[in-house]
Order: sequence, then C-alpha cells, then structure tokens
Amino acid sequence: MINCHATGAKGSGFLLENGLIVTNEHVVRGCSIEQITITSAFGDQVSVSQGWLDSDRDLAILRPSIAQCGGLSIAREAKLQVGESVTTWGYPLGYNGPAPLLSVGYLAGFISHRTGKGVKKHLVVNGAFNSGNSGGALFRASDNKVIGIVVSKHAPISQYHQSAIEALAKNNSGVVFHASDENGQKTSFVESQIVAELLVHMRSLTQVMIGEAIAAEELIAMLDESDLSAPKNLSRNSPCYCGSGKRFKECHGKILQ
Repeated sequence: MINCHATGAKGSGFLLENGLIVTNEHVVRGCSIEQITITSAFGDQVSVSQGWLDSDRDLAILRPSIAQCGGLSIAREAKLQVGESVTTWGYPLGYNGPAPLLSVGYLAGFISHRTGKGVKKHLVVNGAFNSGNSGGALFRASDNKVIGIVVSKHAPISQYHQSAIEALAKNNSGVVFHASDENGQKTSFVESQIVAELLVHMRSLTQVMIGEAIAAEELIAMLDESDLSAPKNLSRNSPCYCGSGKRFKECHGKILQ
C-alpha cells in the first residue's frame, strides 16, 4: 500500500525484481519523497529514498529505503486475448490491509490515449476497480507476470455536472467550519465545499464494471528512459539509496577519518 501523507491519497503498488516499487503518479502527486510511506503485505512500513515520476503515463517508480526481497517480472511479449481472465491485488476503498485484496475480471479490449508526449496504450478490463486499486499490478489469471498497472475505473459524468461540482468546491463564501484530518492538520471550509467533497466521494464509490490498466510496455519504456542511478545531490540525513535502511551520512555518505 502506498500512502501520500500530504494529500491523504492512498493507492496500491508492487515490487519489481530490480528492487523498485511501481504505482501511479496520481497516487503520490503532491507529495515529496519524505511524505510517502510504503506498507508491505506483512504490515511493515518503509520510507522512500528516491523516486521517478511520469505524469504523462501516470506512472511512478519508487526506491524503498530498505531493500525488499522478491519482486515481480514484467511480461515483455504478452499476446493478450480479449476474454482472458485477469487479476489484481490492492487496497480498494477504505480497506487498509495489511494484506491486499484480490479482484478478478476479464480483459475486455484495448484503448489508446493521445497525450502531449505521444500515444499511450491501455488495457480495458471488465472488473471491480475502485479507488485504492490504482497502482496495482494486473496479471493474467494463469501466471504472475505483470501485464499492466491498474489506473482508473469508468465513472461517467457530464461536463455540466462536473462544472457544477468544481464551482461548489471553489466557492469561499458562507458559514466557515473548521476541522482536523487524520494527521491533525487543520482546515477550513464552507457549506458548498462540504457538499462538493461529498459528491466527489459518492462518485468515487460508484461501481461500473469497466476499468483501465496501463499496458506493461509503457512501464518498460519508462524504465528504459529513466536514469535509475544513485542521486548525485543526496541530503546527508536522507535514507541511503543502497537500501540499507541507514541514513546516507551513516552509510555510503559516511566521511572517513
């Protein structure tokens, strides 16, 4: 499970055999590396020492501060067929584990999205994807190689209703209320903003059995394009990039006398 403490966002993720962890960029958007926490299926919490973000693909690669055992391989030449059974493990809705939950579905088709940096390939899945499943690995039911990364579910809304919700959220006039989130941070809001938050939350609970996963080839391309070497300017109090769990100044950044 991936937690972004600055925004309160939560998502799923998975470990690759090279020791890096993959999730969606939107899961950690708005968080610095220090504000991201990874929770393993066994309940162990690990901080992050390094990260690479690709908002165009909606992918994030994270290096855990403590090296993790195991890891998944990516299906590099998967010949996928519509109708195949697929599965994902994750932390949907309010479920916080520590062990992830299984979701099962079928590959329903393929779709491409044109972005500012080209066309990105997605898989369309007939399955129960929910908020919190984002970033989870998608598998064929027959093996454990990653064929995609869960990214979204279809919850249609008209532009009229979307604009109405945005207008409510931006309104600052009215009776002001004060509250604290689960991290103790205080916030202020008016009635219309509460309504907007509730409407967005209720929409997130809408279950339409169609979702999308980023094709594994997009992850392969990001890994190939990214410089995954150790950072050149690492704070001495940051977790060491080697995965020892020690601070940089106590490990590879130690000053020898």
